[in-house]
Amino acid sequence: MRLAALLLAAPLTALAQADVEKVLKRDFQPRGQATMDRVVPDALQRVCNETNGKPPAELAKTLEADQLKSIVFPGGALIGSWQRGERIAQGGRGLTWSDKPGAPNDGSCYNCHQLSPRESSFGTIGPSLYRFGALHGNGPEVQKYVYGKIYNAKAYNLCSQMPRLGYSGTLTEEQIKDLVGLLLDPASPVNQ
Repeated sequence: MRLAALLLAAPLTALAQADVEKVLKRDFQPRGQATMDRVVPDALQRVCNETNGKPPAELAKTLEADQLKSIVFPGGALIGSWQRGERIAQGGRGLTWSDKPGAPNDGSCYNCHQLSPRESSFGTIGPSLYRFGALHGNGPEVQKYVYGKIYNAKAYNLCSQMPRLGYSGTLTEEQIKDLVGLLLDPASPVNQ
């Protein structure tokens, strides 16, 4: 109950952030690959937490530019298999204490986004991605943006709630390409 009250408090002051970290460190224990580094925000996330998601514009612009430099774009095509991408987007496995370290992770995209009208439930934290490619096209610049956004969303919106899936090593280059395929391939259920 105390943790819930702290997390719902707004704005999240530095003192409240310290309280949240203290509770997390007290209540969570490392187990398997789920280590305590997950409960301590990195410097970038701390900026977002301490400014209630609204850092000064100039600081945000500078930090986003730094994050953009961290994106490793592969050579060649950025669109992979939408079929594999759909499995990655709909799957929810990976990085739990019981998962084998190094095993492939899923994207769990459905937790935050609508991907197709066939989904019976989906999250609404992120925008609907239904018809994303149909609306935005699938040219080289769109491919680069989508790959980069999945790799490190904070390069495009510093305080984005979207995980940095490539930057963190959660998803591989090939998995990100497959998610780009899911979003941009005209044959994908996302674009039907």
